[in-house]
Amino acid sequence: MLPLALLLAGAGTLASTAPVGAAIAAVHRACAAAGRVDLAGIRLSYPSLNAAAWILLGLALIGISAIAVAVRAGLRQRAAYRQFVAELAVVGRLNESDVLVIDDPRPQAFCAGFLRPRVYISQAALNLLGADELQAVLAHEHHHRRVRDPLRLACGRILSQALFFLPALRALFGRYSDVAELNADGAAVHARAGGRAALASALLAFDASGAGISPERVDSLLGQSTGWRRPWWLMSASLVALSSLFSVTWGASQAASARATLNLPFLSSQPCLAMLTVVPLLGCGIVLAILARRAQVAASPSAASDLSR
Repeated sequence: MLPLALLLAGAGTLASTAPVGAAIAAVHRACAAAGRVDLAGIRLSYPSLNAAAWILLGLALIGISAIAVAVRAGLRQRAAYRQFVAELAVVGRLNESDVLVIDDPRPQAFCAGFLRPRVYISQAALNLLGADELQAVLAHEHHHRRVRDPLRLACGRILSQALFFLPALRALFGRYSDVAELNADGAAVHARAGGRAALASALLAFDASGAGISPERVDSLLGQSTGWRRPWWLMSASLVALSSLFSVTWGASQAASARATLNLPFLSSQPCLAMLTVVPLLGCGIVLAILARRAQVAASPSAASDLSR
């Protein structure tokens, strides 16, 4: 399941970045202005594109949007993780191990962290579970840590958001999230004799306390098959989208032609005058952004405390 999702994500990444490179390659620098317009006595120039270049530019904008969404999603994942970890009330370690104990009235056990994942367990879970149940739960979470499931799942969420034109990705990575839990359960079962009974008892204890356990995990522990139907319609739509993007990009890149100068602002034929206009505008924009940020921080005490850390 994961190899199929990664293969589709790799093809989608290539399909979104290829138009950007092709659009750049299609631009030919012209010493003279490709197109000219007079505005208030200032002669400005603008690029000259044929129809194929406009199509390629549209595809390039889709690719740039995918890259921007990926960067934004990655930053949000990082910020959310930092905030989550900062709010954890760590009270110590479990028997001098690398398992961190948190002060939480809810029974919880989880693995968190991208490059250096850690295992956390709540004090309520320690009070709820027996010795064998605790070992089974810790074996489950240690499996997540060894294979870096938090990082894999975060990458899956980022790719699903960035490659929005591939609807099958969300379903495939969602399925991987379920399979990751089943694999961790299997590792816990094989970690020690009687692991299946201990893990099942722990799951029932968590479920009885309101933590919520997937019925599929219960069926798996009972030895029942956990069938899953692949999203063939979504996969077909994704393949059509990929083939269309590659085909249109290749066809447009063969006929695309764009001529432009390297002067500003759209490439003005009077760059010195243009820069005298652009630089003050950029300075005003930066000052306004700083003032808006300070106003936001002043209005939010919690945000101010986060920044101080």
